[in-house]
This record gives sequence, structure tokens and C-alpha cells, in this order.
Amino acid sequence: MMLKSVCPILPSKDFEETRKFYQFLGFDCAFEYPDEGYLILVRDHVELHFFRAPNHEPEKSDHGAFVRVDDANALSKEFKALGLLADGIPRCGIAEDKPWGICELGIFDTDGNLVRMGHILA
Repeated sequence: MMLKSVCPILPSKDFEETRKFYQFLGFDCAFEYPDEGYLILVRDHVELHFFRAPNHEPEKSDHGAFVRVDDANALSKEFKALGLLADGIPRCGIAEDKPWGICELGIFDTDGNLVRMGHILA
């Protein structure tokens, strides 16, 4: 048997804010279960799951995920064209080659969750 995918489960203080932020980044709302406090957003083959956390403090968040992408540089250009801020919460960095052999960029969403997106350097 082979493992096929992983879906991080991150806190969301406000599903509407979370949904809007990620829709801005090209994600679609796949499912929302208000009674259960659960939200699933999808872009291509990536799912980000969120649980309702009304007392979550974005400035203190230690939640995150890494998303492997085909081209972090292209994604970085796409996100930069959206005019995302480089400081504060939310924010988006630019793609950089890291010493550990990954080209990656970091995004902090409206809840302070860090979502790194990157590809392996050749």
C-alpha cells in the first residue's frame, strides 16, 4: 500500500476571512460544515483543511504546512502580482533557494498559519 497525499488541518478564527484569503490565492471552497466547524479548500491537488478556532490568536500561531509545487518562482510571481503585503498578517514572501535544496516561499494567512510552498532544486 502506498501513501497518496496529506491534508494539513489548520486553525481558522473566521471561516469567511479564511475562505476569502485563500480564494484570492486561487483556492476553491470544496466543503464547509458549519455545524461541525470544518472547512476544506482546494487548489489543483492540494487540500487545506481548517477547524473553527474562535479564540485563536494569529500573532501566536505555530501551525503550518509545506506544499510541494512544480515551480515556486512562478507561484511567487503570481502571488506578488496580487499585491500581497510582505509584512504583517497576512503576508507573502518571495521564492528563494534555500541551503537545504528547496526553492520556497512562505505565506502567512489571516490566522498566522505558515504555508510554505516549494520545489526541490535540481
